[in-house]
Amino acid sequence: MMTSRREFLADAFGTALVTASTWPIRADQAGSTQAESGSSTSKSGRTTRKTPLSWDVFLAPSVPVITSDLPPGQKERPWPPISSTLIYGERDAVLVDTPITVEQARALANWVSAKGKNLTTIYATHGHGDHFFGASTVLEQFPSARFVARPDVIKIMRQQASPESLSTFWNPRFPGQISSHLAIAEELTGNVIDLEGHELVGVPLGFTDSANTTCLYVPSIGLIVAGDAAYNRVHLHLSESPDLQKREEWIAALDKMESLKPSAVIAGHKGVGNEDSPRIIGETRKYIRDFDRVVTSSTTARGLYDEMLTLYPDWINPGALWSSAQAAKR
Repeated sequence: MMTSRREFLADAFGTALVTASTWPIRADQAGSTQAESGSSTSKSGRTTRKTPLSWDVFLAPSVPVITSDLPPGQKERPWPPISSTLIYGERDAVLVDTPITVEQARALANWVSAKGKNLTTIYATHGHGDHFFGASTVLEQFPSARFVARPDVIKIMRQQASPESLSTFWNPRFPGQISSHLAIAEELTGNVIDLEGHELVGVPLGFTDSANTTCLYVPSIGLIVAGDAAYNRVHLHLSESPDLQKREEWIAALDKMESLKPSAVIAGHKGVGNEDSPRIIGETRKYIRDFDRVVTSSTTARGLYDEMLTLYPDWINPGALWSSAQAAKR
């Protein structure tokens, strides 16, 4: 039985947060970047109204990857577009995730700067390098911002930014494109980032496309920034979950996000022009279930790859599918 939003928040964060995190979400918020403003009472007894939060997505474009591990029939293997989300109020803003290359991160920083907001915080949803390597470049333009993540996410970050990982995986694929001064996030105290009186809640999800992942949930506007826990018509990275148990953990994480009844969900990877709809939670779940089924019915990595391509012909990044198929059939 699916856990209710109230029960889930109570289990994860305690009763005090539930009170602040179960504000009504309007059905017409889907596709909107605004929500009704809340109110609070000051010490003088006067009621003050909080400015409603808004959000916008920067999509770093696909970039070529230097690799000989090409999918069957493909002559190149581009890295898929990477989402960064800016959540902002009247004055301040919080940025969720950054792309991988210095060039992408500079473009992101310029985009944030053009919004005219005070960037207080950068939050990393998970520890994959393509979602935090750009943070050091963004911080050069916003030196007063804090770069934060949950402690278990920071462990994965340190692995990804290790000399061995950089020399064997990242730098060969993106030669001369990754910052030589990578920033590692500081530990987020508790699970909540305050943005002009609104709570942005870091929700632990466990294993999705990697270990120790999270999403950022904004109750006042019904927004979930999912990181790589949900994909938006992009083939999933299942290379780190070649066994059924890990894929079931991912399904459980999707159920958690769905129980929050979001009106918008932003995937860490999405195709250009794709809507940030809550339906991507169900689409990601269906993809995993289909992968489970085809793993059982196929005998080779190529057979698994071909069948999944038949089922999802319009999804981008077949390179991720090829790696997932190879991992599942080792």
